[in-house]
Amino acid sequence: MTLDAELAKWSRGWRGPAIAALVAFLAGLPGLLAVPPLDRDESRFAQATAQMLETHDFVVIRYQDEPRFKKPVGIHWMQAASVTLLSSPEAREIWAYRVPSLLGAMLAAAACAWGAAAFFPAPAGLLAGAMLAATFLLSTEALIAKTDAMLAGVTTLAIAALARIYAAARDGPPAGRRTVVVFWVAIALAALIKGPVGPLIVLLTILALAAQERRVRWLVRLNWPWGVIIVLLIVGPWAGAVTVATDGGFWSAAVAGDLAPKLAGGQETHGAPPGYHTLLAPLLAFPMTLLLPAAMVTAWRRRGESGVRFALAWLVPAWLLFEMLPTKLVHYPLPAYGALAWLAAAALTEPLGSRTRWAGAGLSALAGVVLAVGAFYLLALYGDASDLTAATLAGGLLAAAGLVGGYMLLRQAPRVALVGALGLGILGHAALAAGLAPRLDPLWLSDRTEQAMAKARLLPRQGVADAPVTVAGYAEPSLVFALGTPTELEDAADAAQAIAERRPAVVEAREEPAFRRALAALGATAVQVAEIKGLDYSNGDEMTLRVYESRGVRLPETAP
Repeated sequence: MTLDAELAKWSRGWRGPAIAALVAFLAGLPGLLAVPPLDRDESRFAQATAQMLETHDFVVIRYQDEPRFKKPVGIHWMQAASVTLLSSPEAREIWAYRVPSLLGAMLAAAACAWGAAAFFPAPAGLLAGAMLAATFLLSTEALIAKTDAMLAGVTTLAIAALARIYAAARDGPPAGRRTVVVFWVAIALAALIKGPVGPLIVLLTILALAAQERRVRWLVRLNWPWGVIIVLLIVGPWAGAVTVATDGGFWSAAVAGDLAPKLAGGQETHGAPPGYHTLLAPLLAFPMTLLLPAAMVTAWRRRGESGVRFALAWLVPAWLLFEMLPTKLVHYPLPAYGALAWLAAAALTEPLGSRTRWAGAGLSALAGVVLAVGAFYLLALYGDASDLTAATLAGGLLAAAGLVGGYMLLRQAPRVALVGALGLGILGHAALAAGLAPRLDPLWLSDRTEQAMAKARLLPRQGVADAPVTVAGYAEPSLVFALGTPTELEDAADAAQAIAERRPAVVEAREEPAFRRALAALGATAVQVAEIKGLDYSNGDEMTLRVYESRGVRLPETAP
């Protein structure tokens, strides 16, 4: 049976979205299980969720003793549900906090396929969802416990429901009340996850369509009064509770302290000029990069078609918005990547011209080789000879995804080229995230410190050493997540006081002289248990962390 026949078979009805979700699951799972907790955002989110479970306060978000008034509560609730079902806050297993992100990536892929199938043949819908699922950006966000993969999922779902309603008004597949409910629930969830970002992308899409067509009668089908009620029922209870609990402090901090600085300038050194996201798109969309030139040609030549017009209304305003924002992070345009997948899938419904195929093959080969070089660059900076096999496997698969896909595209087999590139790209990402990255020891200071303390039976959760651990000279959230909420991030004098109180301490080498002086003043003696050297990649500083316990009778080590 030919590939086209298989695509037609597996794209019918619910199968297309389900297969797309499976591709996202396979792309994100290896890294989710293997990569240690990341700094800084992931570990802050995970730690705040752990504190929710410890304190049973599911309204006010806190990181240790500090309120964390940056994002709404939605992702924390989802993480809390995942940890409750699959693990426990005491276990500090980061994979359990990442499950909602993986589910968000799966939702984005399924919704992308579902929405595309309203305009294009079912196989094109399946391929659109699979392309989005396999992108380097989405499959990476799927393994990070923060908002962005789930935001992409619910925003893409809202856009897909809107697309179905739009298509139904133009003799497309029927869209009933369930589709309208899905739209408004997705809008509410997007607001509960990351405030105005998701609803704004949907609004820009609607405005762009209205500006192009100069008719908005189809929008009546959204049933606005009931939609507003649905949003208020989902968002309102928490919004009211956090307003009362913080006396309005959440909203002033979230707007003035987080949103406004992003709009006014490059927040936290994350500024970049316009064109930043466009320049990175061939790498972040890989292996869909193969069809980006075809997607752009299709966007121009077939802009009068309903599906292409809708994809452009989704893509262009959102992309321009993210390019104009002074603050730029690579994941910002992720909720618009589904539109790229739609255009790429639409391109596959007709023969590709020679220039388009050459451009796609060249861009794909370049992106694959650049990613492969990146794998070896990481090896050179942070690995050793024992990591060469992992780097070769990751780099080889990523390069093969670009080169083999490009070769097959030039042989005028675009669907075969795409499927091959997607398969090799997923394997390459898995080899990079689950094979190479966890082996780069200098990057994982907190994880290695946790392992060293566990071996010495100094982790408070092991029930042997007293809590809290005091840390001097190193304050990354991943170590707080590893050691527990009471962890003290203090100075050398406090670390010496911990030793005097027979509690463990972790001291960075720069704090060592002050730590020794404070110990002498207290008449205490510390025994070094471990030394961990590495890089604090959040600020680029080389670090040496030394783990100490108070001198005394050592407890025998027993198997955990």
